[in-house]
Amino acid sequence: MAFFVTALGMMMVFEGIPYFCFPDQVRALAQKIPELPDSTLRLIGFFIMILGLGVVLIGRTVIE
Repeated sequence: MAFFVTALGMMMVFEGIPYFCFPDQVRALAQKIPELPDSTLRLIGFFIMILGLGVVLIGRTVIE
């Protein structure tokens, strides 16, 4: 359970970084997202998930 809470906390930290560092750019991007086709959003989401799985894999095999 401690690992899950730690992972959740780290996710929140990383999610908050763009809003803290680049609020104007985040706002501009948020206005452009509704104009993107569903297929583009799905593709972006897929690549982010694959990247996240890669980070988890590296963390579990290389760092431990």
